[in-house]
Amino acid sequence: MISSILGRRVTGLFTLLGIVFFLCAFSRAQSYTYLRIGQSSDAKTVPSFGIAMMGGGSDLDEAFRWLCQKANGGDFLILRAVGDDAYNSYVNGLCKTNSVATLVIPDKAAAHDPTVTKIIRHAEAVFIAGGNQARYVNFWQGTPVQDALNAHIAEGKPIGGTSAGLAVLGEFVYGALGDKPDDPDVASTDVLPNPYFERVTLVRDFLKIAILRGIITDSHFAKRDRMGRSLGFLARIIQDGWARHPREIAIDEKSAVLVEADGKAAVIGSGKGAYFLAPSKRSDRCAPKTPLTFRKVSVYKAPAGAHFDLNSWRGEGGVSYQLSVLHGVIHSTQPGGVIY
Repeated sequence: MISSILGRRVTGLFTLLGIVFFLCAFSRAQSYTYLRIGQSSDAKTVPSFGIAMMGGGSDLDEAFRWLCQKANGGDFLILRAVGDDAYNSYVNGLCKTNSVATLVIPDKAAAHDPTVTKIIRHAEAVFIAGGNQARYVNFWQGTPVQDALNAHIAEGKPIGGTSAGLAVLGEFVYGALGDKPDDPDVASTDVLPNPYFERVTLVRDFLKIAILRGIITDSHFAKRDRMGRSLGFLARIIQDGWARHPREIAIDEKSAVLVEADGKAAVIGSGKGAYFLAPSKRSDRCAPKTPLTFRKVSVYKAPAGAHFDLNSWRGEGGVSYQLSVLHGVIHSTQPGGVIY
């Protein structure tokens, strides 16, 4: 009798433990989402390196086709922190690939899942979607996902991103870490009078792309009037001792910069193109609650059809000019003082 009762209790205990184990395993399995179309088994192709840098807004077919070509018929992976698999059918309709898949990695627990890193490592091309770059930094930095992405880059595989996905490609990143869900974007009018505005959170070394070393990237540029905040970001990077000569690649909506392995880039799209910024010296005044003074920042405005060499920092088909910020007000050498 006693052994019977004891047996039932032990059996019940093991059943309970089994349920708990199953629920934990199920929870881990459901902490990420992976949706794939095309072939179920991975391809074995030889991709070539390139960076598809997209400024947000409407997606550019040409940019995705270029990224697919770099994948050489392999497996195309879209990374997100939230969202759905809408890119799958879009990319699949544009490209000849072995598969197109979306991997949603919504937290650090998912970023530590071995299956997640395996999926990233087996992809020939990776594209980081738009959204909120704070999620990418908070959820992925310091995890195996970051390691897998940097291994992907080190192996010479292509990578791309749009909007928030573009923001995390450079060595320096505007992380948006201080933003709350209902906060508007940090604007030039926030940064120019106070480069240390409390919501300006800059981070670095998320991704290690050699050709983007020393560079900060931004999107929605002219459309959202982000020139002033970019000048503030560059002044901060110098002031805080991160780099003596940082640079910026800022891309407007409906525009993209396609960077080859040798650093030569082409600008495409129907937006206002891309802006390549390079300060000539540190700011005269970059301090908390003090209007920025930052002189002689070189700008190269590159419309669609223009080319730019990231190594020599020279372009063709665009316009060169200078900007200076005096007591929080931007001045331009372009006719009429035009900033963009």
